[in-house]
Amino acid sequence: MDVQSISDLGAAQRRALFERDSGIGEIRENVADIVGRVHREGDVALSEFCRRFDDVEIEEFDVTDRAVEAYESIDDDVREAIETAAENIRVFHERQVPEDWSVETDDGRELGRKYYPLESAGVYAPGGTAAYPSSVLMGVVPAKVAGVEHVAVATPPAEEINPVTMAAMHAAGADVVYQVGGAQAIAALAYGTESIDPVDVIVGPGNRWVTAAKAEVRGDVRIDMLAGPSEVLTLTDETADPEIVAAEVLAQAEHDPNAGVVAVTPDGDHATAVAEEIDQQVPEREREDIVREALANDASGVFLAESMDEAVAFSEDYAPEHIFVHAANEDDLLERITNYGSAFVGEFTPVAAGDYASGTNHVLPTGGSARIASGLSVDDFVRPATYQQLSEDGLKTLRETITTLAEAEGLEAHAHSVETRFGE
Repeated sequence: MDVQSISDLGAAQRRALFERDSGIGEIRENVADIVGRVHREGDVALSEFCRRFDDVEIEEFDVTDRAVEAYESIDDDVREAIETAAENIRVFHERQVPEDWSVETDDGRELGRKYYPLESAGVYAPGGTAAYPSSVLMGVVPAKVAGVEHVAVATPPAEEINPVTMAAMHAAGADVVYQVGGAQAIAALAYGTESIDPVDVIVGPGNRWVTAAKAEVRGDVRIDMLAGPSEVLTLTDETADPEIVAAEVLAQAEHDPNAGVVAVTPDGDHATAVAEEIDQQVPEREREDIVREALANDASGVFLAESMDEAVAFSEDYAPEHIFVHAANEDDLLERITNYGSAFVGEFTPVAAGDYASGTNHVLPTGGSARIASGLSVDDFVRPATYQQLSEDGLKTLRETITTLAEAEGLEAHAHSVETRFGE
């Protein structure tokens, strides 16, 4: 790979780097048609789309029993890895469960906030070029921790759905598993069909058809985010091993030809070494073709900053899904960086740790949305509500304030609702 100086980047290059999107615009009309048909026609439309897009004839959408069978049949070491990852994810997300709170004032008001779990959730588990049992754990476990009663998983149909992915569904505690994928799965979860119950929230990663469908149903059902291709930004200096930095870049590049993979450093020799190491490692990767496409896209590259300050500013503008920080002052750097989905700090903290087993969630904001959005968490599965209880003295204290404002707004009945309690 070539090393580019940040100061030499033109306006078009900067737009490509910093204005990434999920690529759903050009397919929105087709997706709207799919979603509309599933909403109107239910299982009939689902079956047709399974034949057309997945080349599978569906007799039964519910394959929950197959998830149980898969869990019992997979190798013991794989089952143990799933259980370990699930437990770590569970422990981390249990710390996120919000607690109800209230406060009492001296003048007789009790005010508070309560949190209620949503009744149902749908988790999308991608299929396609790779199996993602980890994504199943990342979606189902937080929902269960939050107290969601009914969690459904939808995954693309196949003659044999990946057994490890299916086993993860059972281990995570999914209540039902449906073999349906793509935009049609999102529509089914949002609106329900004869075979699939509608849910309150839909979460989980997917391709641009899945993302576009989420955009289409948003408002009728809660969604987690409109996520695009995977991203990583490495922020390193000469103290970091170029081999490790290159490995981090390629680990995300193998996800998707459209993945954004960026290495940034203020050290010229280090930048060159990282670029050379990337070139050396590419042929060793099993998904070499995908990796090469990701490295060649406009949202990827090795970039040389004039200083660490410029490197940090570049990172803040890029707002990556994942950031790997490995430098002499990495803890201080982490204090200066705010725009990222999840941070991985130090030589022995690969992004893969968070992808699979450390406990943090790997469903994260992409396309620069880390400036304003957060990764999947327990918060996505709960609904807060406020409450208040006033004593007679408490209402007396607020009486004049309420009635004055109500009358100023021309809402006389509001003022009367207060005054009637005092015989007025």
